[in-house]
Amino acid sequence: MKRTERRSDCPINFALQTFGDAWSLLIIRDLMFTDRRTYTDFLNAEEGMATNILAARLEWLQASGLVRRGGEGRGAEYGLTEKGLDLLPAMLDLIAWSGKYDRRTGAPRAFLARIRGDRAGLLAELRQNLRQEYDL
Repeated sequence: MKRTERRSDCPINFALQTFGDAWSLLIIRDLMFTDRRTYTDFLNAEEGMATNILAARLEWLQASGLVRRGGEGRGAEYGLTEKGLDLLPAMLDLIAWSGKYDRRTGAPRAFLARIRGDRAGLLAELRQNLRQEYDL
């Protein structure tokens, strides 16, 4: 089956087919919550993504309209598109869920508390900051 063929009209299936795998969500995570913006930055992340996987995921995320690229070569910078930024609520929910059930989570406790106590305010703040950073 080609990656562009839909398996069903299920919304969960659509999302999974769009992201492809966990690597894509980790790239989006980096673009939302870290200062990683280049191919080399992503390659040096603690998860240790292989170069061929990283190149394929960046290409797919661009083709899907979630990520844009500025510049050429390994120094090119990647950024979120409006479509990619719209994943922010889902990413916060994943962080909150992991913070609740993973005793070894790397998420700062203050950030988890903010998600629980002021999700709307945090979401608005992060969205505004990311929109400014990516000129959206």
